[in-house]
Amino acid sequence: MLEKKGEWARKNAARITGLVLLALLILILAVHFLGKDEKNAATLEARVAFLSSLGWEVDPGTEEAGSVKIPSCEEGAMADYNALMQMGGYDLSPYEGKSVEQYLYQLKNYPNCAQTVWVTLYVYDGCVIGGDIHTAALDGFMHELRARD
Repeated sequence: MLEKKGEWARKNAARITGLVLLALLILILAVHFLGKDEKNAATLEARVAFLSSLGWEVDPGTEEAGSVKIPSCEEGAMADYNALMQMGGYDLSPYEGKSVEQYLYQLKNYPNCAQTVWVTLYVYDGCVIGGDIHTAALDGFMHELRARD
């Protein structure tokens, strides 16, 4: 009798372990793919939708696209710029030395600003990895990419 209980416990332990591992795998895949979709920027439509999800309206016709190589983020102006990225929840340091796509759009709904306001997105492998909101004026401003207040 005790032998059967031990065998039953081993079989159930294996089943429970298998179910826990399966649930963990599903959770990891869901986090990976859901997180990637939020920052999807592989197409113009996806980039506009991403910015729209933050409350920003852009003029797609103003898109300027190019490729930039991310320099070292350890010191100087790039360290300051990466600190700005980090305020928005991004970090460019994992992309040092890599070429990334840079997209620039004119914002149509920046509040209380008479100057033209631009948004820059940095995209790697189809995902947003950083960005900023700025004006081109000498007395202008630049801040992290964030949801519209």
